[in-house]
Amino acid sequence: MGSSTASAECLRAILREETLQVVGVVTQPDRPVGRGKVLTPCPLAQYATTRGLTEIIKPERVNDDEPMEHIRAWRPDVVAVVSYGQILRKPLLDLPPHGCINCHFSLLPRYRGAAPVIAALEAGDRKTGVTVMHMDVGLDDGPILLQSYEPIYPDTTGGDLMRDLAIAGGVTLAKALRLMAAGTLPPEVPQQHEFATYVKKLRKTDGLIVWDSPVIEIERRIRAYNPWPGCYTFLPERFRRKGTNGRLVVTRARIVRLEPGWQAAAPGTVLKLDRLGPVVRGHDTALLLTEVKPEGGSTMDGGAFLRGRPLVPFEDRLV
Repeated sequence: MGSSTASAECLRAILREETLQVVGVVTQPDRPVGRGKVLTPCPLAQYATTRGLTEIIKPERVNDDEPMEHIRAWRPDVVAVVSYGQILRKPLLDLPPHGCINCHFSLLPRYRGAAPVIAALEAGDRKTGVTVMHMDVGLDDGPILLQSYEPIYPDTTGGDLMRDLAIAGGVTLAKALRLMAAGTLPPEVPQQHEFATYVKKLRKTDGLIVWDSPVIEIERRIRAYNPWPGCYTFLPERFRRKGTNGRLVVTRARIVRLEPGWQAAAPGTVLKLDRLGPVVRGHDTALLLTEVKPEGGSTMDGGAFLRGRPLVPFEDRLV
């Protein structure tokens, strides 16, 4: 059960295991995509179809009677859940003999909830990982079956980390299922609930850069929110195309020290036009914007961006 690209990667890993048989796939319904609003299957449904799996259902509400009957007819020994996006109620959790197991992209009990990958990057963690757990009625609070670790490097983005964790999650989930089938799975480890942290689901508006913030927090968020929801700011009015608000998405940035004469500048002020991009004042130091995406344009390096938009140091501000 799942919907995302990570779900598809985990299904890929399961299909490699000769001792495991996938009897059915449950995904989210097809959704309108693009300007033409064309109904499009989710990544998991697309991948399952390419692998020749035909037992695929896409219920709006998985706990309703009809999808429950479908799942019951498959007679699954266990249900594997990865980034599905719907809450499973107790009748479904109790349906398979070995229960429902979930692959969660953090080292539980840290970062329960909807955006664990982004949360690890925002916090400046040096490592994270994946947890395969037995699902319970609570939010990501079931006993742990297996965990694996993944390093976080100083230039890691949310997209980079999610790709790495999807691969690690597939390997760990398939291993847990293989050991479960062989009866050699290690004993479950209850989570230490007193150490649990929770992260909320993000909205696109959460990406607005507040320049009067510590620069290290802004830089981490830029990496964490790349590619979604994206960190953004707004250009001075004279650089805004007609009919737009001058939104500028910042996809990569580097912290730089303040030079003499920069201390008095207000947060958001353009301090310097570097060959790599504009240098912008934050709360405590400055940020060099090395890669950006202007509204209606393509992603480009900061130097190329400046060649078409001659910002004036100490006069122009990003807001």
